[in-house]
Amino acid sequence: MTTLVWFRNDLRLADNPALYQALERGGTIVPVFIWAPDEEGDWPPGAAQLWWLHHSLSALDADLRAKGSRLLIRKGPGRDTLRDLIDVTGADAVYWNERYTPALARRDIQLSDNLKNEGIDIVTFPVRLLHNPSAIRTTSGGPYHVFTPFWKKLQAKLDVPAPLPIPRMGATRSPDAWPSSLNVDELDLLPEIDWTEGFRNTWTPGEAAAQERLAYFVEHLLIDYEDHRNRPDLDGTSMLSPYLHHGELSPRQVWHAVKHWIQNAPMQAAAQVYLSEIAWRDFSYHLLVHYPETPAEPLKEKFGSFAWKTDADALERWQKGQTGYPIVDAGMRQLWHIGWMHNRVRMIVASFLTKDLLIPWQDGARWFWNTLVDADLANNTMGWQWSAGCGADAQPFFRIFNPISQGKRYDPKGNYIRRWIPELSALPDTYIYRPWEAPVDVLADANVILGEDYPEPIVDHAAARNTALAAYQQIR
Repeated sequence: MTTLVWFRNDLRLADNPALYQALERGGTIVPVFIWAPDEEGDWPPGAAQLWWLHHSLSALDADLRAKGSRLLIRKGPGRDTLRDLIDVTGADAVYWNERYTPALARRDIQLSDNLKNEGIDIVTFPVRLLHNPSAIRTTSGGPYHVFTPFWKKLQAKLDVPAPLPIPRMGATRSPDAWPSSLNVDELDLLPEIDWTEGFRNTWTPGEAAAQERLAYFVEHLLIDYEDHRNRPDLDGTSMLSPYLHHGELSPRQVWHAVKHWIQNAPMQAAAQVYLSEIAWRDFSYHLLVHYPETPAEPLKEKFGSFAWKTDADALERWQKGQTGYPIVDAGMRQLWHIGWMHNRVRMIVASFLTKDLLIPWQDGARWFWNTLVDADLANNTMGWQWSAGCGADAQPFFRIFNPISQGKRYDPKGNYIRRWIPELSALPDTYIYRPWEAPVDVLADANVILGEDYPEPIVDHAAARNTALAAYQQIR
């Protein structure tokens, strides 16, 4: 007997139930990855994700080859590709790990039904999250809209299995003759003009690097997580999000690593805060599964009539980190340079776009989708709707982040700003958050000419805040 193991957003060997159980079944194992971005609906992977995927597939293939196997890479519709591989290999079963984004969930149900009708054994496994996103319900039977009661219910029900080890494989489980396969380069995932130097200097995709970062975070950073997680000037967050998104790391691997640390640590508060952040990921999927329209539509219907603005110039200045507000621009430049942005700064830049500029949150979500290496449809949707005040458990629209005070509070020495906006690096701390207020001689000493070296503010925050609140009053 032969089993196709269909790799998707689970590009790892350890804690991979589809691979593990296929090996337990016995017989020949054929690992396969199918590139079919058209089947992801309106949300095929963005450019930053494609860079990561290219290198992650290469790493997975190398790991499989070290075990005496390899990764078959095919391109085309999922059903047709699997059907062809079934014919070529004589496979009688296909194993895969479940995904929950709306378009792929629909595709998988239809594909599974079709193959079962043809006599193929289809076995799927829920390992993408800590729980089944349809399983947690309120007392009235509906989905949760607020995280805290969701988290309480989840903890009461949660029993996270121990991660599965890397399975034993070996050449005896490989086919006598491998079917044809594309090389990862033939998928054309990398950009024609290379803009990825910052990515390469920051990230190493693959399962081994994911495990290294998890170990480093738990051993060196977790103890200070509660205090440092909102500080973009510090290495205080896990930076595991791209590894989780591409499935080089499973959430239950993270969960058990943190739980193990708790057993041996004198302080547990930081770890509990971090576990709740992992649960936010589950909450995001809980919402996406119940409200599949929310990547494009606000959860709170009244925001459908909100008076958003269309301003291509302002949107472009925000995208390029040229708004004149240093903490905002630092975040946007960090995003462009390394494909990632600190979570606190994500909230700041999202508030600025939707409330200071009154540009629709969907425009911001699309930009993040194309530029983040960790762009996850559930997390991205929830984060933007939270910031715009139109989602579940959202920050109220009238809570508008002040980019000056946010900078002072979370980047107290201006080190984050200076790193990503070097043209302001010589400004004293007093003016690093608001260079337009610096005296002429201070600007001259710092070699800064506003409007040339660094832009004047795109809006006056106080006036923009009043305009945003007036617009909100119209839909209350």
